[in-house]
Amino acid sequence: MTDSPLAMPVVDAELELRLVGRLARIEELLAEHCQGRTPYVTQAATHLMAAGGRRFRPLLVLLAAEAGTHPDAPEVDTAACVVELTHVASLYHDDVMDEAALRRGADTANARWDNHVAILTGDFLFGRSSELTADLGPDAVRIQAQTFTRLVEGQILETVEPGPGEDPLQHYLEVVAGKTGSLIATSARYGAMFGGARPEVVEALRAYGEIVGSAFQLSDDILDIAADSDASGKTPGTDLREGVPTLPVLMAQASTDPADARLLELLAEPLVDDGLRAEALDLLRRHPAMDQARDHVLGQATQAKKLLEVLDPGPVRTALESFADIVATRTS
Repeated sequence: MTDSPLAMPVVDAELELRLVGRLARIEELLAEHCQGRTPYVTQAATHLMAAGGRRFRPLLVLLAAEAGTHPDAPEVDTAACVVELTHVASLYHDDVMDEAALRRGADTANARWDNHVAILTGDFLFGRSSELTADLGPDAVRIQAQTFTRLVEGQILETVEPGPGEDPLQHYLEVVAGKTGSLIATSARYGAMFGGARPEVVEALRAYGEIVGSAFQLSDDILDIAADSDASGKTPGTDLREGVPTLPVLMAQASTDPADARLLELLAEPLVDDGLRAEALDLLRRHPAMDQARDHVLGQATQAKKLLEVLDPGPVRTALESFADIVATRTS
């Protein structure tokens, strides 16, 4: 997505160097927080953390803190660990729910051990995250509890069909906001809070994080259909094969055009057959729903950047604006 060693573009060399250094320290702290009382627990808890990842959430904490008067406060580092531990813990549970065998190129915990170990390891990491949150004070505890509630509720809603009279698209957007947007919103909020930013900046960055976090997932939806596997490294149609509803698919399913009858027929079931999936991909790529989905994500990026006007012009605001643009237009 970017040539930067970070998960988002930072054009200011001094800021980039500072963030790279601080993120390396966060990596060390995360390894410490994954230590259990026995080697077995430590091995399970460090399994996914050691597999890597973009570390976007802790990076956003660190970057948002730069909008305040004391970005180097130790509470900022603690908050960065809180959000990443929460995220990684949720991945252990996600992999059990999805019966996934691989995560970040490594065996999932449920594949390497079993579902019980994976679930309990996720719980262990949630516990570690809660311990650290308690060190941040009652406001952080309340925010973390609210975030965790939304994250779990989003995961639950993902497993159920929309209710009678409920718009399937709105149901899905609520799932995305809960599962993905909520924790990224808290990442930006924590950074600004503990970095000493003004209250209006804290709120703006919270809202920015939720919008950009959701947009990142929705751009993944578009890539699952539009991407060329050679260029993106992704296998197109994975969500179609698994019958997972996504933004372009839901927009296409809202069509009442008789010409879409074949596409709607294909989208009614998981497309495990390679030939049928290829046919659906071809029809979707030529369908107006793709442009509608892209317009939706572009609109979110514009909305997110508008929120940043409360920040003073400078490298922090520029980095956040650039990331919103990349999320909306990325090809991998």
